Amino acid sequence: MRPEAILETALYAADLEAAEAFYAGILGLPVIGRQPGRHVFFRVGAGVLLVFNPGATEIPAPPGRLPIPAHGARGPGHLCFAASRAELALWRARLAAAGVEIESVVDWPGHDGPDPPRSFYFRDPAGNSLEFAEPRLWDY
Repeated sequence: MRPEAILETALYAADLEAAEAFYAGILGLPVIGRQPGRHVFFRVGAGVLLVFNPGATEIPAPPGRLPIPAHGARGPGHLCFAASRAELALWRARLAAAGVEIESVVDWPGHDGPDPPRSFYFRDPAGNSLEFAEPRLWDY
């Protein structure tokens, strides 16, 4: 037995309003949950992106609340969104129009054929490293 999918993934950002403006406004992700000062959650296809304020989630839950263990991370995390080659160009144009800098474009070596999978990297307002990549990068 082994896991077959990732249901949710988390990034951390102290400024949740800036995170929401970026993920909902620029990337177009629907907000599905929000607790001011603690988190904002977004739908991404069949999965969920959780963006937590690390200072709030490092505090253990008080008695009588859901027994969710304290967690958090400091420094930039990483998340990669799937996109076709044609969609990569559209996303780059959309991000550029929003003033988001593309840090790097990578044609990944080690794949058969003359057309290696491509990805590109950029940052959210909290400094998290984000990527759009062709799913064939991981043989999907």
